[in-house]
Amino acid sequence: MENDKDKKDEAGFELFGLGGLFKGIEKLVDLAGKLEEKGGMSKEGEINFDHIKKGMKGVYGFTINTAGGGSPKVETFGNIKKTPEGPKVDEEREPITDLFDEKNELVIIAEMPGIEETDIKIDLKEDILEISAISKTRSYRKEMLLPVKASKQNLKHKFTNGILEIRIKK
Repeated sequence: MENDKDKKDEAGFELFGLGGLFKGIEKLVDLAGKLEEKGGMSKEGEINFDHIKKGMKGVYGFTINTAGGGSPKVETFGNIKKTPEGPKVDEEREPITDLFDEKNELVIIAEMPGIEETDIKIDLKEDILEISAISKTRSYRKEMLLPVKASKQNLKHKFTNGILEIRIKK
């Protein structure tokens, strides 16, 4: 019979103990950096932290984007943050986001499942876009530096099935 200490995930990380879990997450981030030359990819997961705070879940993931033939960009999302003291779990999640700089507009896509459109707040100050949402069960927040300064009057958005699409005319 397989012992819990021998269990590994698909990437070969051991699946026991909180310390081992955080070491696995750090290895995952390091692995993402090494994979940046191999094209775009995404990895995500959810971790249960009931023993720390009842019902609290840790979500961590990363995307590697190589769109447009430029240098690959690794971006993390979720609510597990790396700090000098070690990984920290926040109640607020960072949504998965993509930014597309098109000819006449910027298009931002943010994935925020588990909320309603009325929960969303969007703030734009020149070249800084802040997206936040708070529902009874989830909280999201993301601050993005845009490639150009923009006006709030040129911003339109729609929200469908957990996907927020923001369009900002240049």
